[in-house]
Amino acid sequence: MTFADLGSKIVPVILSGGSGTRLWPVSRKSFPKQFWPLISEKSLLAETALRAHSPAFTAPIVVANQEHRFVVAEQLRNAGIKGAQILLEPVGRNSAPAIAAAALLAAETNPDAVLWIMAADASITDQAALQGALRSAAAAARAGHLVTFGMHPTAPETGYGYITEGTAIENLPGVFSVYHFIEKPDTAHAEALLKEGNNLWNSGMFMFQASTLLAEMERLAPDVLSAVQAAMQTRTSDLDFLRLGAAAFETAPDISIDYAIVEKTDKVVVVPAALGWSDVGSWAALADIAPHDDRGNAAFGDVLLEGVTNSYARSDGAMTALLGVQDLVVVTTKDAVLVAHKNESQNVKKIVDRLKKMKRPEADTHNRTYRPWGFYESLIQGDRFQVKRIVVWPGQKLSLQKHFHRAEHWVVVAGCAAVTCDAEVRMVHENESIYLPLGCVHRMENPGKIPLTVIEVQSGPYLGEDDIVRIEDTYGRN
Repeated sequence: MTFADLGSKIVPVILSGGSGTRLWPVSRKSFPKQFWPLISEKSLLAETALRAHSPAFTAPIVVANQEHRFVVAEQLRNAGIKGAQILLEPVGRNSAPAIAAAALLAAETNPDAVLWIMAADASITDQAALQGALRSAAAAARAGHLVTFGMHPTAPETGYGYITEGTAIENLPGVFSVYHFIEKPDTAHAEALLKEGNNLWNSGMFMFQASTLLAEMERLAPDVLSAVQAAMQTRTSDLDFLRLGAAAFETAPDISIDYAIVEKTDKVVVVPAALGWSDVGSWAALADIAPHDDRGNAAFGDVLLEGVTNSYARSDGAMTALLGVQDLVVVTTKDAVLVAHKNESQNVKKIVDRLKKMKRPEADTHNRTYRPWGFYESLIQGDRFQVKRIVVWPGQKLSLQKHFHRAEHWVVVAGCAAVTCDAEVRMVHENESIYLPLGCVHRMENPGKIPLTVIEVQSGPYLGEDDIVRIEDTYGRN
């Protein structure tokens, strides 16, 4: 049996609004975990989208934070995903409003479209088992059920909620009723649930028809539905994106789909499965699915291990050495280092919360900042000066802009730049430079076929990113 035997194509819906603070310092608000290649050479978002990249599925609907819109679009294009509809949330309101928006969008074309809801940042290793679970779920969804996917537990995990499996549903092989939902348990309770044998991890994946979900929303969460309907009615188009109406969407309750609908409805069923699934929700969870050496260690980047056991080490910055330790997580980035016992990996958010209270930028932002044209990163910062590395992708250009408080000196170290300075456009080649005086109207463009790399030296009394007056912008950021 194929998906085609079950009716029209399934619509993948990818939720990409999370910040993944438990994977700090790699995952931060400015560039969260779904955009990182943590398991393979592809990002978690790309891996998720490619699971539904076949004739059985339509192009995906992706619900994302508006600040991440260009990263989402670029990663989907790089993964070969065409035709995605990217819905932008003006503010985060949890999964119920996000899913309602996706259902309303899908229903405009086909009210009975079957939606497959999945987070952008989970891992699934058994693709054959996934296909079987999807077939069972699709049949149940077309029969009017709201389907959740329950993962067979492999450990007494305290980071997941649980679903207690009920009786088999007649004429729907592989589908069961839900006896009840269980909040994230403590260790003792999790061990007891594992022994009972009929409890499943709540994966946060769902499948249902748009019409079924919207009808249950109207019955059980009308305040969510009405706010999102208004936001959809006032949406605007912007390049590759659909922007939800901000004023209306901000009035939506901040609530998950579980609390708003799934735990209240009488239409919910569960498909139990063993998919090699992980929500990649902590460094310990990532360590569990990473390849190990013969001493149980997983190491990535510039890492040296000596006499180490059962540890996870990753460096995206300086060389990192571990000596004579066990059961540790050590993560190095260019501006932060985390050292934690594996058993404490669920508590990394406490570090992030403390950094936020201290107003430390490391809580939310990386040294590297991504833009639709490429990225920049600060190399040196001092009194009245800052040095940055700027990389511009082929064919892209920065906004036409000026500054009130700083002058800039650009040195091209790779590629070629077309530089606008007031009325003049000048080609600046590798090992050449140009000075941009205070107040001049300027722009940098990469007309070549390789990435353009520029060292920028800023000087002036104020060097903040808000000292930019955009006069013209290709990406609609004026």
